[in-house]
Amino acid sequence: MEPSRRGLGRCASCFWLAVAFDLGGLLVLLSGVFVDVFFYDLLIYAGAIVIFLSLVWWVFWYSGNIEVAPADLEDDVGLVARDKRGEGGIGAAVRRLSGRVTAGIRSSLRRNRAPASARTALGRGSAGAPQVVVAMATKTANTVELPHTETAAT
Repeated sequence: MEPSRRGLGRCASCFWLAVAFDLGGLLVLLSGVFVDVFFYDLLIYAGAIVIFLSLVWWVFWYSGNIEVAPADLEDDVGLVARDKRGEGGIGAAVRRLSGRVTAGIRSSLRRNRAPASARTALGRGSAGAPQVVVAMATKTANTVELPHTETAAT
Protein backbone atom coordinates (compact mmCIF):
# COMPACT_ATOMS: atom_id res chain seq x y z
CA MET A 1 0.00 0.00 0.00
CA GLU A 2 1.18 3.49 -0.88
CA PRO A 3 2.12 5.75 2.02
CA SER A 4 -0.38 8.49 2.78
CA ARG A 5 0.54 11.88 1.38
CA ARG A 6 0.63 14.90 3.62
CA GLY A 7 0.77 18.58 2.91
CA LEU A 8 0.12 19.72 -0.63
CA GLY A 9 -0.10 16.29 -2.22
CA ARG A 10 1.42 15.19 -5.51
CA CYS A 11 1.14 18.46 -7.45
CA ALA A 12 2.78 21.08 -5.29
CA SER A 13 3.96 23.09 -8.30
CA CYS A 14 0.37 23.46 -9.57
CA PHE A 15 -0.68 24.58 -6.09
CA TRP A 16 2.00 27.26 -5.89
CA LEU A 17 1.28 28.45 -9.44
CA ALA A 18 -2.40 28.79 -8.55
CA VAL A 19 -1.54 30.78 -5.42
CA ALA A 20 0.87 32.99 -7.41
CA PHE A 21 -1.76 33.66 -10.08
CA ASP A 22 -4.32 34.49 -7.39
CA LEU A 23 -1.97 36.89 -5.58
CA GLY A 24 -0.76 38.49 -8.80
CA GLY A 25 -4.28 38.93 -10.12
CA LEU A 26 -5.46 40.34 -6.80
CA LEU A 27 -2.53 42.77 -6.72
CA VAL A 28 -3.26 44.00 -10.27
CA LEU A 29 -7.00 44.21 -9.59
CA LEU A 30 -6.60 46.17 -6.37
CA SER A 31 -4.05 48.49 -7.93
CA GLY A 32 -6.62 49.26 -10.61
CA VAL A 33 -9.18 50.04 -7.93
CA PHE A 34 -7.08 52.13 -5.54
CA VAL A 35 -4.28 53.69 -7.65
CA ASP A 36 -5.21 56.87 -9.50
CA VAL A 37 -4.06 56.15 -13.07
CA PHE A 38 -5.82 56.76 -16.38
CA PHE A 39 -5.73 53.05 -17.34
CA TYR A 40 -7.38 51.78 -14.15
CA ASP A 41 -10.00 49.85 -16.14
CA LEU A 42 -7.27 47.88 -17.90
CA LEU A 43 -5.79 46.90 -14.53
CA ILE A 44 -9.18 45.84 -13.16
CA TYR A 45 -9.93 43.65 -16.20
CA ALA A 46 -6.41 42.20 -16.33
CA GLY A 47 -6.52 41.32 -12.64
CA ALA A 48 -9.88 39.60 -13.03
CA ILE A 49 -8.61 37.62 -16.03
CA VAL A 50 -5.48 36.49 -14.17
CA ILE A 51 -7.59 35.36 -11.21
CA PHE A 52 -9.85 33.49 -13.62
CA LEU A 53 -6.82 31.81 -15.24
CA SER A 54 -5.66 30.64 -11.83
CA LEU A 55 -8.64 28.29 -11.88
CA VAL A 56 -6.77 26.19 -14.45
CA TRP A 57 -3.97 25.59 -11.93
CA TRP A 58 -6.44 24.86 -9.15
CA VAL A 59 -8.17 22.24 -11.33
CA PHE A 60 -4.80 20.67 -12.22
CA TRP A 61 -3.83 20.53 -8.55
CA TYR A 62 -7.16 19.05 -7.49
CA SER A 63 -7.37 16.47 -10.27
CA GLY A 64 -3.73 15.48 -9.72
CA ASN A 65 -4.48 14.65 -6.11
CA ILE A 66 -7.48 12.41 -6.72
CA GLU A 67 -6.64 8.93 -5.52
CA VAL A 68 -8.43 5.89 -6.92
CA ALA A 69 -7.71 2.35 -5.80
CA PRO A 70 -6.48 0.02 -8.57
CA ALA A 71 -9.40 -2.29 -7.85
CA ASP A 72 -11.81 0.50 -8.80
CA LEU A 73 -9.95 1.11 -12.05
CA GLU A 74 -10.29 -2.47 -13.29
CA ASP A 75 -13.82 -2.02 -14.60
CA ASP A 76 -13.29 1.44 -16.06
CA VAL A 77 -10.06 1.17 -18.00
CA GLY A 78 -9.78 -2.55 -18.69
CA LEU A 79 -7.04 -3.52 -16.25
CA VAL A 80 -8.57 -6.95 -15.69
CA ALA A 81 -6.33 -9.79 -16.83
CA ARG A 82 -7.41 -11.87 -19.84
CA ASP A 83 -8.04 -14.99 -17.81
CA LYS A 84 -10.48 -13.12 -15.56
CA ARG A 85 -12.45 -11.66 -18.47
CA GLY A 86 -13.59 -14.96 -19.81
CA GLU A 87 -13.28 -15.56 -23.55
CA GLY A 88 -16.77 -16.91 -24.01
CA GLY A 89 -20.07 -15.26 -24.71
CA ILE A 90 -21.13 -12.28 -26.74
CA GLY A 91 -18.07 -10.16 -25.89
CA ALA A 92 -15.70 -12.65 -27.48
CA ALA A 93 -17.91 -13.03 -30.55
CA VAL A 94 -18.06 -9.27 -31.05
CA ARG A 95 -14.28 -9.01 -30.64
CA ARG A 96 -13.71 -11.72 -33.25
CA LEU A 97 -16.19 -10.12 -35.68
CA SER A 98 -14.58 -6.72 -35.18
CA GLY A 99 -11.13 -8.18 -35.87
CA ARG A 100 -12.33 -9.85 -39.07
CA VAL A 101 -14.04 -6.70 -40.38
CA THR A 102 -10.98 -4.58 -39.62
CA ALA A 103 -8.65 -7.08 -41.31
CA GLY A 104 -10.93 -7.18 -44.37
CA ILE A 105 -10.98 -3.40 -44.67
CA ARG A 106 -7.21 -3.19 -44.33
CA SER A 107 -6.58 -5.84 -46.96
CA SER A 108 -9.00 -4.25 -49.44
CA LEU A 109 -7.36 -0.86 -48.97
CA ARG A 110 -3.95 -2.41 -49.62
CA ARG A 111 -5.18 -4.13 -52.79
CA ASN A 112 -6.87 -1.02 -54.22
CA ARG A 113 -4.03 1.37 -53.48
CA ALA A 114 -2.36 2.93 -56.55
CA PRO A 115 1.35 2.27 -57.14
CA ALA A 116 3.70 4.70 -55.42
CA SER A 117 4.98 6.19 -58.70
CA ALA A 118 1.44 7.06 -59.82
CA ARG A 119 0.61 8.71 -56.48
CA THR A 120 3.69 10.94 -56.51
CA ALA A 121 3.20 11.93 -60.16
CA LEU A 122 -0.37 13.06 -59.46
CA GLY A 123 0.73 14.97 -56.41
CA ARG A 124 3.24 17.06 -58.41
CA GLY A 125 0.71 18.22 -61.00
CA SER A 126 1.76 16.08 -63.96
CA ALA A 127 0.36 16.47 -67.46
CA GLY A 128 -2.36 13.89 -66.81
CA ALA A 129 -3.73 15.64 -63.74
CA PRO A 130 -6.57 18.13 -64.20
CA GLN A 131 -5.62 21.73 -63.62
CA VAL A 132 -7.75 24.45 -62.15
CA VAL A 133 -7.44 27.97 -63.50
CA VAL A 134 -8.61 30.85 -61.38
CA ALA A 135 -9.12 34.29 -62.90
CA MET A 136 -9.72 37.37 -60.84
CA ALA A 137 -10.70 40.81 -61.98
CA THR A 138 -10.68 44.04 -60.06
CA LYS A 139 -13.84 46.01 -59.76
CA THR A 140 -14.00 49.63 -58.86
CA ALA A 141 -16.48 50.78 -56.31
CA ASN A 142 -19.46 52.70 -57.62
CA THR A 143 -19.64 56.13 -56.12
CA VAL A 144 -22.99 57.61 -55.37
CA GLU A 145 -23.33 61.35 -55.09
CA LEU A 146 -25.73 62.47 -52.46
CA PRO A 147 -27.75 65.60 -53.08
CA HIS A 148 -26.59 68.59 -51.12
CA THR A 149 -28.92 69.53 -48.34
CA GLU A 150 -29.20 73.00 -47.00
CA THR A 151 -30.53 74.01 -43.69
CA ALA A 152 -32.95 76.86 -43.56
CA ALA A 153 -31.65 79.89 -41.78
CA THR A 154 -34.06 81.17 -39.17
